[in-house]
Amino acid sequence: MTNQQLFAAALNISLPWYIKALNFDESNQRLDIEIDFVTGSTFSYTEDDGTSWEGKAYDTVRKSWRHLNFFQHECYLNARVPRIKSGTGKINRVIPPWEGKMNGFTLLFEAMLMQLISVMPVLKVQKMTNVNDDKLWSMLERYVSEALGSMDLSELKELGLDETSLKKGHKYISIFVDLLKRKVVFVTEGKDSSVLSQFAEFLKDHNGKVENIKETSIDMSAAFIKGVHQTLPEANINFDKFHLIQSLNKAVDLVRRQEVAKHQELKGARYSLLKNPQNLTKYQRKKLDDIKLSKKNIQSLKAYNIRLSFQEIINIKGVEEFEEQFKKWYFWATHSRIDPIIKVAKSFKKHYDGIVSLVRSGLNNGILEGINSIVKATKAKARGYKKSNNLIAIIYLMLGDIDISEINKDYSSI
Repeated sequence: MTNQQLFAAALNISLPWYIKALNFDESNQRLDIEIDFVTGSTFSYTEDDGTSWEGKAYDTVRKSWRHLNFFQHECYLNARVPRIKSGTGKINRVIPPWEGKMNGFTLLFEAMLMQLISVMPVLKVQKMTNVNDDKLWSMLERYVSEALGSMDLSELKELGLDETSLKKGHKYISIFVDLLKRKVVFVTEGKDSSVLSQFAEFLKDHNGKVENIKETSIDMSAAFIKGVHQTLPEANINFDKFHLIQSLNKAVDLVRRQEVAKHQELKGARYSLLKNPQNLTKYQRKKLDDIKLSKKNIQSLKAYNIRLSFQEIINIKGVEEFEEQFKKWYFWATHSRIDPIIKVAKSFKKHYDGIVSLVRSGLNNGILEGINSIVKATKAKARGYKKSNNLIAIIYLMLGDIDISEINKDYSSI
């Protein structure tokens, strides 16, 4: 077997294409593979609308594509590519089987890039592959856009909704999750009620119906509540357990910060009061024990116990028992003389129906917390995203209900 035949087999190149030459430039660490086609061969071309025709080469154009590295050397496929003429006189360039979605990349090279982007920051991929980061983002967005085209939301019934910031204090994006599939189905800029209208249009375009959605899990945002009422007529509102606990945690931390100057035991005790007892480190557990043993009137400890009590009752399965326990908890919280806790308790009372709905439905919304954690970790590794569409594309790639292998069969084989 000749070198040309060996590389043809490795690259899966078959007639009418063949490898004409191999040019290795050691000084520039580059391998160029020259591809040609058998004279007189017939080729086909298919339009986006499905119209196709066949013909022999009318003329040719020279094209080059970046391929997977040959060991540590960059590798390029180069070919004279035929253009063929239709019966109406239209002339189009033939698409070789190795050509990727982006100008100048092979499908296999793009598959590798997509795999790398799914596990590491784009800037690191740029340094590893010497591919411009703007081109990497364009490729990612193109793949995600095509994959979204085949998303089917006809069975979507339980919807989770959360928001996250692009950067601290900057614009926000809203993330919609299929709670049964545990996959992201829609991401858009903003966090006002209009994001629900955008989702409703997206749902309609992907075989879904707003009346099919029976349960939603959201935080107590007035915008989200308004949006659900306006666009999802059959949906019950369940307030997300994670955000309920988070609002109490913020209140506990505010009380601690107000007291830390007069109670030395509270210094360095932030996470001792914010984490659940079973998750404390040895140091954090000791700090919490020191606070408990001080026998001082420390409001932070009282707030902490009120938070733990709510965590217990929100996990009660029966509505009647929950309602009974909530009344006791609410009385305790509102008579605690701790303003941040009182404020949260009154907020819970105001949104009581959505909390009871969560208890009644038993909606499993833990996926929202998991997705939120992954998104935060992704933002931290990337050290921020220049544009919101960059972060949106990454979320779809990592957490979305899309299959990139439908766009590029090599993606799943790498």
